[in-house]
Amino acid sequence: MNAFQSAASVAGRILLSLIFIISGLGKIANPAGTIGYIQSVGAPLPEVAYAIAVFVELVLGIALLVGFKARWAAAGIAVFTIATAFLFHNNMADQMQQIMFLKNFTIAGGLLMVVAFGAGAFSVDNRRR
Repeated sequence: MNAFQSAASVAGRILLSLIFIISGLGKIANPAGTIGYIQSVGAPLPEVAYAIAVFVELVLGIALLVGFKARWAAAGIAVFTIATAFLFHNNMADQMQQIMFLKNFTIAGGLLMVVAFGAGAFSVDNRRR
């Protein structure tokens, strides 16, 4: 891996993880609001869904950020992101929801690149070798 690829991989992990970490912190700051939103779309077990969302966004988001078990973290976040697209952004008649749906799929695509190619040089995974 050359210097550009090393820098690009860490920048990619930072950019991919930030949306999840910030969103997870927001969920912790307002659990009732988040659970209410989950209930509003008819998702089953909203408290469990909330706990899963916080775990994925914070724990897996931080793992992706630092490159710890990055392939697994990225895979878990990708599955979560696709699921949330179908659950929360499925009204294709609403242009904003359509954009959010496609945004989720785009993010999942970036995450799958981490699954395929790993965390890169500047990562905990690379330091453990």
